Amino acid sequence: MRPLSWLYGMGIWLRNWMFDSKILKEQEYERPIICVGNLTVGGTGKTPHTEMLLRMLQKDYRVAILSRGYMRKSSGYRLATKQTTMPEIGDEPWQIKQKFPDAIIAVDGNRRRGLQHLFNDPETRDVDVVLLDDAYQHRYVHAGLNLLLTDYHRLITDDVLLPAGRLREPVSAKNRANAVIVTKCPAAMKPMDYRVIQHALSLKPYQQLFFSTFRYGRPYRLFSDTPGVEEELTPDTHVLLITGIASPQQMILDLQRQTRHITPISFADHHEFRPRDIQKIESAFTDLQGSKRLIITTEKDATRLLPIKDLSPIVRRHIYVLPIEVEILRDQGDEFRRLIFDYISST
Repeated sequence: MRPLSWLYGMGIWLRNWMFDSKILKEQEYERPIICVGNLTVGGTGKTPHTEMLLRMLQKDYRVAILSRGYMRKSSGYRLATKQTTMPEIGDEPWQIKQKFPDAIIAVDGNRRRGLQHLFNDPETRDVDVVLLDDAYQHRYVHAGLNLLLTDYHRLITDDVLLPAGRLREPVSAKNRANAVIVTKCPAAMKPMDYRVIQHALSLKPYQQLFFSTFRYGRPYRLFSDTPGVEEELTPDTHVLLITGIASPQQMILDLQRQTRHITPISFADHHEFRPRDIQKIESAFTDLQGSKRLIITTEKDATRLLPIKDLSPIVRRHIYVLPIEVEILRDQGDEFRRLIFDYISST
């Protein structure tokens, strides 16, 4: 695949050169636009970090999130309402809308068109700040603040270009970022680990470096109408972990601190569950040992499991969702907030 990666890289280099040379034009906007993106194909935790920014800003500003709505069944611009279905806007935007029902969530593959709607349509024209989800490569829009995410378990400096690796752009494209966030870090990282990563990323003087980890909430039932008392995760619980995300390693490691018995079943990112997958899940759950058994899945996967009608009653009763929030490590939370709020106030 290396020769194909080289050809792909030449095309990406030419495209970026045309933007840098002003041959291709970036459109600038008077209102603050924050891009949350990455250089890899999925797996860095963009949605939880976008939710973190929404929580941070929603008390002081009217915030909109604009995503392309990956794998949705619709096209063009869509503004989510409380009645919008997951296939209309995609799993991640729908997940955010369920957690933040009053938030402005819109999808459009053409970000310039999406922003035009947000800034001009009557329902959203008073938006103060826009969060662009997964738009680091969408250079036709000039984001005033670019946050670049990279997975602790597979740094961009350890990867190669598509199709041999998972990089959408060369590592040098990180230089466009205002800040880099190393995501999915172990909460108990050692100082040496920080220094090794800092050296490997070799950021420019104008760039800030942050490290983040996931904090987990109490698991809750996916199907709230199921009978019986809610169960809790204990060291004796046998867990069937269902994930359809690009990088589940840290989640598995974190859960291992709560129970000694984890059986993971991993699907591809944004996986659409089919009857054979449901049979596999039900069979694996039946085979679990012990009197205490649970199925745990992610919030993102829950959006695609929720509409499935063929789940057996016992699986419906035992499937739980593990909520997550992002925490900035190294006592840099206040510094990160200053970066965000200083940018918005200066725009």
